[in-house]
Amino acid sequence: MGILVGLERVSQEWPGKQVLVDQTIGINEGERIGIVGRNGDGKSTLLQLVSHALEPDSGTITYRNNITVGMIGQEDALSDSDTVCHAVVGDTPEYVWASDPTVRAIIAELLADIDWNGLVGELSGGQRRRCDLARVLVGSWDVLLMDEPTNHLDLHAIRWLAEHLKRRWQPGQGALLVVTHDRWFLDEVCEHMWEVHDGVIDPFEGGYSAYIQQRVERQRQAAVMEERRQNMLRKELNWLAHGAKARTSKPKFRIDAAMELIADDPPLRNPIELKRMAVGRLGKQVIEMHGVCAGYEGNEILHDIDWLIGPGDRYGILGENGAGKTTLLKVMTGAMQPSRGVRKIGASVKLGMLSQQLEGLSAHDDWRVSELLGTYKRYLNVDGKPQTPEQLLERLGFERREFPTFIKDLSGGQRRRLAILCVLMEEPNVLVLDEPGNDLDTDMLAVLEDLLDTWPGTLLIVSHDRYLMERVTDDQFALIDGCVRHVPGGVDEYLDLLDERAKSRVEPENRPSSSGSELTQGASDERKEAGQAASRMGNAERRALKKRFDAITRRLEKVSGRPDELRDELQHIDATDYQALLDKQAEIAVAERELEELETEWLELSEVLEP
Repeated sequence: MGILVGLERVSQEWPGKQVLVDQTIGINEGERIGIVGRNGDGKSTLLQLVSHALEPDSGTITYRNNITVGMIGQEDALSDSDTVCHAVVGDTPEYVWASDPTVRAIIAELLADIDWNGLVGELSGGQRRRCDLARVLVGSWDVLLMDEPTNHLDLHAIRWLAEHLKRRWQPGQGALLVVTHDRWFLDEVCEHMWEVHDGVIDPFEGGYSAYIQQRVERQRQAAVMEERRQNMLRKELNWLAHGAKARTSKPKFRIDAAMELIADDPPLRNPIELKRMAVGRLGKQVIEMHGVCAGYEGNEILHDIDWLIGPGDRYGILGENGAGKTTLLKVMTGAMQPSRGVRKIGASVKLGMLSQQLEGLSAHDDWRVSELLGTYKRYLNVDGKPQTPEQLLERLGFERREFPTFIKDLSGGQRRRLAILCVLMEEPNVLVLDEPGNDLDTDMLAVLEDLLDTWPGTLLIVSHDRYLMERVTDDQFALIDGCVRHVPGGVDEYLDLLDERAKSRVEPENRPSSSGSELTQGASDERKEAGQAASRMGNAERRALKKRFDAITRRLEKVSGRPDELRDELQHIDATDYQALLDKQAEIAVAERELEELETEWLELSEVLEP
């Protein structure tokens, strides 16, 4: 197992912050490395340095034998004027990429709901992200660098990506470096961890769970050494202060020893801990929904939902992107009225809502942090002690010098931490959190989980972070086809349900028959079942299938005559040019196979969509 990329004495500094200091480390063939650290400590910078997108201030980064390195950054590298097809596969001929089952699987998973011939500039932010991810995954790379690859992916797509990366290379081949705050993903994919902090890179063996265990053990050992040092320090300082009165000066070597101990005193790291806020009493009724339906402009998203949420319930809400999770939260909290049905909110309920977009902060972008804190109570009771908002914010990792900063100038992680604090300072008794883990590093996520573990009120949370979901909620409910369904088996059961639903829609049942009448009856039964499945589909799912159906229809019109065109070309090839004849035969086989697959899928979808 040789080294693929070597970093030797690498240093990098940004204005006001030294990101890396004289670091030497290597990326070996076969390694799957997860990179963790606090926001702003240099994880993305490290990837940019490894990819040669950024040159280090000092040191060298060396590739072995002209290896290929692919990278997906936090910002996509797509052109608005490009088609999705060209953005993903470039100038590669269709018969080449279409004949690769791995490429087809990537496109089918990430881009099934996207017009293959549409413009990149017309895509939403999440669609652009998936398009950029597909662009990188279809390439053949010796080293793959990924910065927050799970952004904009739902739980099903995250699981697929993890499985793809685990089998992308043969054991002992290729290398992966991934920066992500999704701890389940790190545990599932990575076999090594790098922690970037205070200008250094600390390597750890194993995935995220093993990394946490090793880090705790390192901290324990460091604490033992620090205690010994502090004991020695106290003795030396005591000697300096209470030495023999007869002496007019201290021995210089003792003074130097004491000063050296003081100089080695490490800087205090900002603790990011949240204390449980006092909550008001909840009555017996919190939120009730009976036959609730809701949607937008005649498009019904939620169908006949019956759900009772009581005091102290801790529920996680699962669902695919676009399934209506945010709509469900709006209806539950009273921000949106149901089109039908009854929703009741208890009289004693005091809601605390954290949205994905952090609208509460956006309305105060021109305020300074200190001005926003001044709008809350001067003191709040935390663990029986009065605490000011400023003290609480310091516990969340902010420094006093950051208090005059305008809210619009804060980083994504800072904005979310401030928003969480603002929600808690309202002292709610029902917390509703929509993707609370966005923009938070792994340390802050652990703090958030610690807070929610001891939250005494009612908790409702939507998140694609399965580690967070399974840690802080007692029960999970899935929003599937506009209906809420309890999933006692948690995220795994939910993902199995999605797999079964997809399989039942795409793969028709094959019934053996020995006579024409049985065959006719079987076809009739299949059409009947397809019609029943179509009637059970929600509008969003029907639109997605219809969009796929239309795309296949257009594709069929384009390629239906391709095999005949290739056969005509075959007739004009010199009969003595055996290689050209073989190549053309291979193109014909690929075209015929593609046409057959498209026709099969077109027939299956037409049966499902048939009214």
